Amino acid sequence: MTCANTTYRLARFVTAVLLLLTAANALHADERPLDAPLDNPNILFFFADDQPYNTLGCTGNEIVATPSIDALAQRGLVFDNAYIMGGTSPAVCSPSRAMLFSGKTLWNLDNQGKWGFEIGQDTKTFPQVFKEAGYTTWATGKNEPGKAGHFLRSFSAGDKLLFRGMTRSQYNMPLYDYPADGTFKGKKPVTHKDKHSAEIYADAAINFLEKRADDDPPFFMYVSFQTPHDPRQAPPEYHAKYKAEGIPLPPAFMPEHPFDNGMLTIRDEKLAGFPRTEKEIKKHLADFYATMEHTDAQIGRVIEALKASGEWGNTIIVYTADNGLALGSHGLMGKQNVYDHSVHVPLILAGPGIPKGERREQFAYIYDLIPTLIERADLKTPDTVEFKSLNPTIADHTANHQPFLYFAFMSWQRAIQLSSGYKLIEYCVDGNRQTQLFDLRNDPYELKNLATDPKHADRVVAMREMLKGASIRYNDGKTPSEYTTKMGESFWQTYHGKPAG
Repeated sequence: MTCANTTYRLARFVTAVLLLLTAANALHADERPLDAPLDNPNILFFFADDQPYNTLGCTGNEIVATPSIDALAQRGLVFDNAYIMGGTSPAVCSPSRAMLFSGKTLWNLDNQGKWGFEIGQDTKTFPQVFKEAGYTTWATGKNEPGKAGHFLRSFSAGDKLLFRGMTRSQYNMPLYDYPADGTFKGKKPVTHKDKHSAEIYADAAINFLEKRADDDPPFFMYVSFQTPHDPRQAPPEYHAKYKAEGIPLPPAFMPEHPFDNGMLTIRDEKLAGFPRTEKEIKKHLADFYATMEHTDAQIGRVIEALKASGEWGNTIIVYTADNGLALGSHGLMGKQNVYDHSVHVPLILAGPGIPKGERREQFAYIYDLIPTLIERADLKTPDTVEFKSLNPTIADHTANHQPFLYFAFMSWQRAIQLSSGYKLIEYCVDGNRQTQLFDLRNDPYELKNLATDPKHADRVVAMREMLKGASIRYNDGKTPSEYTTKMGESFWQTYHGKPAG
């Protein structure tokens, strides 16, 4: 046997042993007690843009292919009732992301008007907790709000950063580098063309993982895709898989919304014609699924890089989204509403200490992830965080968490959803009121309004009282911002002053 052959076989043997040890360590890490804090776990946080709950294979969608995210669900835990709180801006993503970073509820956010949600210096952000604990906090992708303030105190590194709500093309991206001198003042974005945004962000994440040294500190990675938000573009081979004529319509498809909800002519709603047609909605859904499968493929690439880095066994992976989307349901296209399709989003956790292949039915807000992940790293949650840790629920599937959900959209819509399955939505638009009551257990797509059914008259009265109580609890109409205070006051003045239609 030649020396070269001997060396080659020895190298293969050593490689095989190392792979086995890595797998054993990963298995051991995954089997830690469910309620035990971990020793400096890494965090890999995937954040999607405009994704309803039911648009993954693991959440019951039989059309779209999302094998990478589905594999995370099989390895980890799915929260089937995870929600956002709604929005105080037409760009629902902005207050949603501000809640995720600040830990403050919707009506307690710092706010500088319709489009401004920079977080004040007196609030320690979610990633900042990890940064101050010695983590490398790294970001790529969509990071608005943040450029004018809280981004740099949250992240110690980053690459390919988008500081706007959206772009007109996924192939023409004005992206910032992380500023070595600690300021974005005077900096201009670099335009990246001919590569899809999701691929750019995945490449950046992979590059970060590949360049890490063995003695580097633990990391908090924030990979924030701007997909499947429109423009819903993907490489041709993905669009070829989804033919519009073969895509089923959403169960709640309607040509138009039955009444004015306050925002029927916003940009999102103009993405399709009025009234909606089956053909056009199917084309939107086909493009959505193509974009989603392509995004899933990029997530798979990052996960493979994580495995190759040797960090797989000590990394908690999160997948969720900033808000949902109507996509033709209820005659709507956007997320400027509080129907289930627009406030209900995916939430998956996987990694050490997380149950494998399990699901939880408890109500949760995605912002509950803040204390959850901070606690799992054995760090202190800031006193300013107003959301609840999911760790008791992770450890015990019977644990109580959130008894009800409160939703709001600007000055026009308020809703409360109970664990019994009933959901009350109240509308106040131009001095007029509308009420909807849905039994989600028997009517999950919110099609049958029970508000005027005499059998449910007492229920409507009781839930209205609960809605008012929740509004007080969450400071709806009494916020730190004049803009949002007026928004709440406008709704409640109409609500208390005029009977519902």
